[in-house]
Amino acid sequence: MTVLTTEEFRHVPVMLDEVLSELDPKPGEVVCDCTLGGAGHSVELARRVAPEGLSLGIDQDDVALRAATERLAREVPEASVRLLKGNFGDLDDLLVEAEVPGVDCFLFDLGVSSPQLDTPERGFSFHEDAPLDMRMSGNNTLTAAEVVNTYNEADLTRILRVYGDERFAGRIARRIVERRAKAPVETTLELVDCVKQAIPAAARRHGGHPARRTFQALRIEVNHELDVLDRGLRAAVRWANPGGRICVISYHSLEDRIVKHVFSELSQGCTCPPDLPVCVCGHVPILDVRTRRPLVATDEEVAANPRSRSALMRVAVRLEA
Repeated sequence: MTVLTTEEFRHVPVMLDEVLSELDPKPGEVVCDCTLGGAGHSVELARRVAPEGLSLGIDQDDVALRAATERLAREVPEASVRLLKGNFGDLDDLLVEAEVPGVDCFLFDLGVSSPQLDTPERGFSFHEDAPLDMRMSGNNTLTAAEVVNTYNEADLTRILRVYGDERFAGRIARRIVERRAKAPVETTLELVDCVKQAIPAAARRHGGHPARRTFQALRIEVNHELDVLDRGLRAAVRWANPGGRICVISYHSLEDRIVKHVFSELSQGCTCPPDLPVCVCGHVPILDVRTRRPLVATDEEVAANPRSRSALMRVAVRLEA
């Protein structure tokens, strides 16, 4: 099995100019990159808060943490940096471990990092043959192979439809169940073959790779991505200092919907009926949403980095307590 080295772990930061503009990190502040990856964003965040400030980075991938440590030490040696191993869904525990009273800038750059996609053995890619894994962390016991081979047809259909927005979810689920009755579906290309057999030929000629939505849906299920995102966002709001900025880059509508919902919910004031003489709900806004519509990458960036094409950025600011 090929092991990704720290030298190979590179990440082109998506919408970097927009991140720096919206977060506006200042010297002496505390910034937290909740999706550290190869530290493409963190290098620039750390540079702007150094030397008095603190740059926190969170990742559940050991190689990413090693690569980020080396890069930050090399490119921003004057910065105070602390990297934490974990999942941003456990942000409360991680920030307690970091012993910080609050954070001024949070960044969430969601989805799978380029190195994870480009390492076939991780099982994220539908272009390379590899075991059906798709775990972002080795601490996760659930694999895509287990989902594909043990979930019943109804659950597979639900996952593909809800997490992948797959119009042929029922047909794909049925084909998977038929295939695994003869032998387990164990590799990425075996799964791709199931999908291609299930989708009509005319539909396969449009909309990109026919297995893209299936792989997205399985990845979300394996890593519990939507639950993790909701928990992490709410924790970030709790830890944000007054005036603290929270920036989230998502890559599909399910993620963006959660971000929009959490930001909208926490920016609402009184929800009592207008005919009540006094407020009884007690709701007060704790966020100011700066992006009513998500920001997107420029045409120039999309041309240079195609993975930025689907990026959607939302930003909110923590109000005074």
